[in-house]
Amino acid sequence: MKTVAFNASARKGGNTSVMLKAALAPIEAAGIETELIELGAKPLQGCIACYKCFERKDGKCAVKMDAMNEHIAKMIEADAIILGSPTYFADVSSNMKSLIDRAGLVTRANGNLLNRKVGAGVAVARRAGSIQTLNSINLFFQISGMIVPGSTYWSVGFGLQPGDTENDTEGLATMQDLGVNVAWLLKKTVDQD
Repeated sequence: MKTVAFNASARKGGNTSVMLKAALAPIEAAGIETELIELGAKPLQGCIACYKCFERKDGKCAVKMDAMNEHIAKMIEADAIILGSPTYFADVSSNMKSLIDRAGLVTRANGNLLNRKVGAGVAVARRAGSIQTLNSINLFFQISGMIVPGSTYWSVGFGLQPGDTENDTEGLATMQDLGVNVAWLLKKTVDQD
C-alpha cells in the first residue's frame, strides 16, 4: 500500500508541508509506504481543454512542459492521495488547481483511474478561507469517485510565517487523526493479496 501527498505551496518545507508530514506520520507508522511531493514555486500549466487525453487514452496529459505526467502517474500508482494547499484568496493555490484540473480530466478520460482510492485534503490559512480550499480539494475527490475520510475537526492548519503551524496544536492533532483514519481505511479497503 502507498500514500502519496502533494504540497501545493510555493514554500517547500513551509506550513503546508508541516501539516502534511503530521498527517503522513501515523500512516507510515501503520506500515504503509508514504511519499511527499513538494510542487514548489515552479508553475504547473493549467488545463488547456484540448481533450487529447480522451483521444489517446494513454493515462497522460498532452501538455508536456512540466512534471504533471509524473504527478498523475504517482496518483494512479497510489492507494491514497493527500492534497495539501495553502489558502490563496479563499481557495487553492494555482498549482493545486492545475493538478486537480489536469489529473482529474486525464484520469476520468482513462476509465476513472482514481475511483475508490482514498483521498484526504489539507488546507492551511493565515486566518480564514480554509474551508473553501478544503471544499475545492474534496469536490475533486468526490467527482473522481474517491473515498474521503474525516478527522476530529476539519483538516486545516493556521499560520502565516514558515513554521507557524508547528505551534498549531489543534491543527497538528487533527492531522494526526486524519492520518490514523487514512491508514485504517486503507487497511479495510485495499486488497492485500
